[in-house]
Formats: sequence, structure tokens, C-alpha cells
Amino acid sequence: MAVNNIVKRLQNIMRQDAGINGDAQRIEQMVWMFFLKVYDTQEETWEYKAKKEKQTFESIIPDKLRWRNWAVDEKDGNALTGESLLFFINNELFPTLKGLDITHETPRSKAIVKEVFEDLNQYMKNGVLLRQVINIINEIEFDDAEDRHMFGDIYEGILKDLQSAGNAGEFYTPRALTDFIIQQLNPQLGEIVGDFTSGTGGFLTSALNYLAPQIQTTNDGRLFQQSILGQEWKPLPYLLSITNLLLHNIEAPNIRHCDSLGIKMSDFKECDKVNVIAMNPPYGGSTDIAAKSNFPMEFRSSETSDLFMVLIMYRLKADGRAAVIVPDGFLFGVDGAKLAIKTKMLRDFNLHTIIRLPGSIFSPYTSIATNVLFFNNEKAENSADNYKTKETWFYRMDMPEGYKHFSKTKPMRLEHCQPIMEWWNDRKEIITEDGNEKSRCFTVEELMALDCNFDQCKFPKEEEVILPPAELLADYFKKRAALDHEIDKTLSEIQKILGIEIKLD
Repeated sequence: MAVNNIVKRLQNIMRQDAGINGDAQRIEQMVWMFFLKVYDTQEETWEYKAKKEKQTFESIIPDKLRWRNWAVDEKDGNALTGESLLFFINNELFPTLKGLDITHETPRSKAIVKEVFEDLNQYMKNGVLLRQVINIINEIEFDDAEDRHMFGDIYEGILKDLQSAGNAGEFYTPRALTDFIIQQLNPQLGEIVGDFTSGTGGFLTSALNYLAPQIQTTNDGRLFQQSILGQEWKPLPYLLSITNLLLHNIEAPNIRHCDSLGIKMSDFKECDKVNVIAMNPPYGGSTDIAAKSNFPMEFRSSETSDLFMVLIMYRLKADGRAAVIVPDGFLFGVDGAKLAIKTKMLRDFNLHTIIRLPGSIFSPYTSIATNVLFFNNEKAENSADNYKTKETWFYRMDMPEGYKHFSKTKPMRLEHCQPIMEWWNDRKEIITEDGNEKSRCFTVEELMALDCNFDQCKFPKEEEVILPPAELLADYFKKRAALDHEIDKTLSEIQKILGIEIKLD
């Protein structure tokens, strides 16, 4: 069945329920049900494989609590609904899944059920409305390739809705940006792609989409299953990411529900490192003293994004590649910790590219200006003594033609990155007609002489045009006339709908 309006239908029903308050709760309510439905479909695949190999499959979920045995409405009048449904979910389903017995021997594919439900809530108070929600979810056939593909698009919509759900906007990075970054990192089967603030799994799913065409053999398929590593400490994005990866055919999503900053940097071993890192760490926040104490003294910044940059450097394998989204403050900051971090980056890594992003990349939810730092854990050819970086290229991504800024209705698309990709393979310094630097190369010596000020190839400041009084008034009158026209048009449409006509003297 077509699922293009499924989320809207679900939201309309849940808005009638007194137990749900706001978009974040609606999303959480939807997604735990999506998870159980998707997981049940995955279990059908495991059951089929086990039967084929003459083995027995045993679900970690008690039989009575499996989605197929309580959620499906056979239209025979026996489906759980109303108070009976609420009692079952609140007093049997949730307590049991939260209390599942998990050991170190429990397969990852089964352990995720308890991990997902540990911090989840069931908000709905109307059992009839809850039944309606479940029935709509059951319209999606996750074992049907077309429905599964279409739901992938719907799921993107759910992730975007997070941006307007309070502070949840930090969880979602535009798909076009994650796809572009992964393309430039070029992961290969056999490598592990890591994201230690994985949110809803945007970078990880972009990596999986990039790796999937590389699968040619059964062994390639095994490597694909082991190709990503995520960490996320907030319950809702963690749930979303697990479901997202199940939808991408990852049977045992290797995403941990934990605080990535909660481990001492000195405790990381070689087995904790990964080949490729793609991340958009949270910025603008601060961390506690306990987390800072896990870092060497010179790197103990008060800003969370700085600490994540250090973490990345500790967890990137030799010859590994990384791309990290950072705010402008990291580029021009010269306090002790920032300077130490940037100096380490130039000395111990090859910081080869910095892409300046327009301020509206994450619009309308934040206007914080951001950048992408690309660096490798290798020594650049002919780099100076004591430095692995030889030179760093800066490139300013200007708004595409016809765009003043990105928005909900005019989001960033992958084709907007095409100029960067063309420049990437044929690098040259670019001076725009107005004399501003769009692209420039700095040697490591030049950057050190600038005290590691990476705030280069800036966006030109827009100068306010001061019109003569007559032109200014004429402009105001034009804008008012246009606005009056739109208001009159809207009022006219409302009158038509209501079947009334109001005449003003």
C-alpha cells in the first residue's frame, strides 16, 4: 500500500489523545511501534533462514508479546482495543521488554530489544485511538520491497520532524550533506565507518547506501553487516537509529546507547579505532567535570564539540579518514584548549580540506555557521618536519543560483555540492569578482603563524543598502500593496469555503 501520507494520519489520530503533548512525544510513540513491527519482519527472515538450515529460531520476545500475536487486527472482533489494549501494553509489554534477561552471550540482534525499550515511554491514554494507530502501521508491509523503499522516504520525514521538536534538531543532519561527506571519504567494504554521536543514524545510513553497490559475494555481505559503529546516549534518536538500520538490512545494528565522552582517552585500544569517521558533534553546549577529566589536561575544553574533536583523533586508525562538522567558533577560537587541539591536528594528522558551509544549512532551526573539516591519519607527502599536514585548502560553498538561503521548502540537495566535487579533483585558488577569496591554499607554516586561525575564505558581509527617502517610501508602498493583495485573496477563499459574503461599506 502507498505510505506517503501515513505519518500525517498517525499524527492526526494522536493529536486527539490526552496523553500526548507535543511532537517529540508523538514521534516517540510512533517509533517504538515502528520498531516492533520492523523487528517482527526481521524475525520472519531469521526464522526462514533457520528453517532452511534445519535449525530452530527462538525469539528473545515472549511469544505473546511478539507484534504478530497482539497487534494484528484480523477483523474478527477479537483484536485488543480500548482498556484491554492499554492494560496489556502498560502492564505486560513494556515491563517485560524493559526487564528482558540480557547477558554477554546474548546476540546483539536480540539484546537491542531491551536496550531500545529501557528508556521508552507509552504516552497514549485512549485505547481505541491506540488501536487505530496500530492498524495504520500494519498497513505497511516491511517485507515488500516497494513499501520498504517508500517508508525509507517517510522515515526521512520523521527525522526532519525532529528538528521542530524542541532541542531535537541536533539529531538530524541533512541527507544531502551526509551523502556528500561520505562520497568524499569513499569508504570500502572491509572498513568500519564510525559516528560517536550517531543521532538518528544519518551518516551511518549514507555509508551503508554507499557500500551496498560494492557487495558481490557472500563474504561481501558479511563485511557489509559489520561495516558501521555508532554511539548515541539520548533514548529517542537511539531508537530511531536502530530502526533506521534495521530498515537498511543491518541485522544486528552496532549502535551503543552510551556517552561517548565517558571513557578515558588513554583506555582506548587499537581494537576501538575505526577506518572512517563521519560526525556532526553537538555544539554550543558544555560538559561536566567528570567527562573533561577523561581527556589530557591541555585538551580539557568546556565546549562539548572540542572534546569530540579530541575523541575523533584518538579513535581514528592509522591511514584512516575523518570528516567532522564544526561551528565557526572552532575555526577562530584561540583559547588554550582550542589552540592545543588545532595544533595537534596539524602536527599529528593531515588536515587537507576545510569546507565553509552557508549559515542556512540547518535552517530554519538554527543559523549557526558550520564547516566540514576533512583530515587523514597519515603524513602528507613532503610535509615539514614535526608536521603531518603540508597544506590546507579552504573552499567556501556559496548558495546555489536562485537561493537566498536554504529552508524547509527549499532544502539543500546533493546537486548543490557539485561545484565542490568538481573543485575537489582539480583544486585551484579562486578570487570572486568582488575581490573575496572563495578558495585558497595555506601551508602549515602559514597556519601556525596565524596562531591556527582557520577562519579563512569567509563569507562576504552583506552591506545594507540605504535608499534615498523617495525610493525607500516607494518600496514600502509596494510591499504593503503586495501584502494587502495576499490577505484579500486569503479572506476571499475563506468566505467561499464558509459560503458567506461580507461587504464593507
